[in-house]
Amino acid sequence: MTTVPIEQNPAYADPMSLFRVSGDAILITGASGALGRAVALALGSLGARLMLASGSEPGLRTVLDEVRRLGGNAEMVVSRPDTQADTDAMIAATVTAYGRCDSVFVGSGYNKPAPIEAMSLAEWEAVMDANVRGPWLLAKSFGDHVATRDGGGRMVLVSSVRGRHGNVAGYTAYCTSKGATDALTKTLATEWAQRGINVNAIAPAVFRSNLTEWIFADTEAGQAARDRNYARIPMKRLGEAEDFVGIAIYLLSPASSFVTGQIVYVDGGYTAA
Repeated sequence: MTTVPIEQNPAYADPMSLFRVSGDAILITGASGALGRAVALALGSLGARLMLASGSEPGLRTVLDEVRRLGGNAEMVVSRPDTQADTDAMIAATVTAYGRCDSVFVGSGYNKPAPIEAMSLAEWEAVMDANVRGPWLLAKSFGDHVATRDGGGRMVLVSSVRGRHGNVAGYTAYCTSKGATDALTKTLATEWAQRGINVNAIAPAVFRSNLTEWIFADTEAGQAARDRNYARIPMKRLGEAEDFVGIAIYLLSPASSFVTGQIVYVDGGYTAA
């Protein structure tokens, strides 16, 4: 039991301070994508110092301008987490800009749906590389950095309900990669617990992005896909990128200091049904 007087305990005297990220140096990969962009805009508005990374320079520059328009502090590096040199450079760019890297939000990823008979090994490996190898390399680079300074850190990965559930067809690569993301999250969390590094994952159901825009379209195929999802989602709607902002802030802030190794489903009740 804490012996700090309640007047001095921020959990009671200033509860919103638990969610502060102001001044934190945070690397966001996949920052030009729907989820990375939403998280970047929110964290920038809250005063976090951001390093935005993506392989799409035009998209990345757009998000950078948006963050700055909201008064945020951000820089960018055009890169994907394809190699150890890439991930080391992302961390180094964050440290050069802000003196340290406190947290990493891994918003980068990839999918290539196809039945297993029609999917080549190269296509399967591309999904696994983007969704497993890249985050593992980022974790290695981030862990190396944290070892050089005082204090811990936070890492948030993006999984999916497909890491827990299969899909009707065409997802042997994606579901496998997200199951691996869940295992990586839990293993890193236990490995790094004594170093003060919290590792968690956000697991969405379908949400609006460039890859899923067809599901939201007013077409026969889009309606059929929506109907399949509505049959399983109690809230009877699909997600929007903004639905994940709150949980990202929570997992990247002191509010989640005793939370690690968790796969947090943000899915309208999909995994509860």
